[in-house]
Amino acid sequence: MLIHTMRAIEIEAGALKLTERPIPVPANYQVLIKVAAAGVNRPDIMQRKGLYPAPSGASDIPGLEISGTIAATGAAIIHLKPGDAVCALVTGGGYADYCLATASHCLPIPKGISTTEAAALPEAFFTVWSNVFDRACLLNNETLLVHGGSSGIGTTAIQLAKAFNAKIIVTAGSEAKCQFCLALGADAAINYQQHDFVEEISKLTNNNGVNVILDMVGGDYLPRNIKCMAFDARLVQIAIQNGAKAEINLLPIMLKRLILTGSTLRARNDVFKADIAQKLFQKVWPLLANGQIKPVIHSTFTLDDAAKAHELMESSQHIGKIILEVSTNDS
Repeated sequence: MLIHTMRAIEIEAGALKLTERPIPVPANYQVLIKVAAAGVNRPDIMQRKGLYPAPSGASDIPGLEISGTIAATGAAIIHLKPGDAVCALVTGGGYADYCLATASHCLPIPKGISTTEAAALPEAFFTVWSNVFDRACLLNNETLLVHGGSSGIGTTAIQLAKAFNAKIIVTAGSEAKCQFCLALGADAAINYQQHDFVEEISKLTNNNGVNVILDMVGGDYLPRNIKCMAFDARLVQIAIQNGAKAEINLLPIMLKRLILTGSTLRARNDVFKADIAQKLFQKVWPLLANGQIKPVIHSTFTLDDAAKAHELMESSQHIGKIILEVSTNDS
């Protein structure tokens, strides 16, 4: 008996609601993935609140990263086939039994990584690689400052920067989170609830500052970040949890030759994302397969408990990633 509908989570009046939707059909360069697990991310929260609408043509169902098995392929796809286990970065649709993905944004699930863990890979790893290594050009022995070190992005940045021989300083909101970051590989961790991170970084770097900053906070962090930056340092803004506006002094930017940049990932074109996927496959996937780095999973929820997963993320009590387990299939 053919099944034509699937479970999905839709947004209704700022809340998450379990519903039924038609199973989508892949276009030429897409694949249909039977979802095993989906990552929960801050943009999902923003979308639920009406602050981050899906791009034109994207599914209105939340969910930007998934893992599972390919159920069907578009006519132009020859390198993937039904039954292949993959994880994928998607522009939406992850909170469902089935999800469409651009084939070039799919990556094989690394050896030794479960489908639950694989769902934690795409959003954080694409984001960190694109911003820390491609945009900010972090080099060997440079120092990276990561705000929100215990987040999914933060735990990924710590491990990747360490794997590529950088030094890492993080900020986090509790002693427990700081200790976790240190155990994961950070060289120093600053509890921003108890210490001024500008003063602490000055001490840790002998007043030299850091070379790269990965910031998700924005707002009043911007002028403070500038004080933490070394000569020729790069600041990459990837979110603005404290707001989009700040007053800054342009003089240190000129005197220290600073670069202030930023990006968002969801609206970038397919070619850009495919390029990141290939770099990850070549340079990072072997590190996952040999166990040198591993996604950090805090909690898992069933699909119909997606609202509870959002509550946990908004509480900021988690360390690492929050995952929705959609089906019981695993690799």
